[in-house]
Amino acid sequence: MTQTADESLELALRHLERVRASWDPPDGTDLALYGFYCLEASVVAAALHVGWQRPSGHRDKEKAARRLITAHGLPDISGLLVELNEMRKYEAYGDIVRPDEMDPEDTAHEIENYVESVKALIGWRHKD
Repeated sequence: MTQTADESLELALRHLERVRASWDPPDGTDLALYGFYCLEASVVAAALHVGWQRPSGHRDKEKAARRLITAHGLPDISGLLVELNEMRKYEAYGDIVRPDEMDPEDTAHEIENYVESVKALIGWRHKD
């Protein structure tokens, strides 16, 4: 089964609910995990919507995020993707140096803003 842009955005929106719940009270594990997955699913949705090949790995999604900045005016979340992935790996495996602490509320809002930008690009009309 090939995932559509709408299906990928629906997945991102499910992850976004967990992101929204992770900053008050702060939960670094959920913020890192679901924030990262939310952004990746959003990048996939945008890429598919504009007719690009589906980015498959983390690096491909980061590259697509950078292309979406110049090609379609989406916010630059490429650095945030890297930060969240490092935090996710730290929280999941504990075998890397702890990344710098991120402000949970600011991070959640930045993720939410990106999803809103993707929704606008796609012309999202589904109920949230």
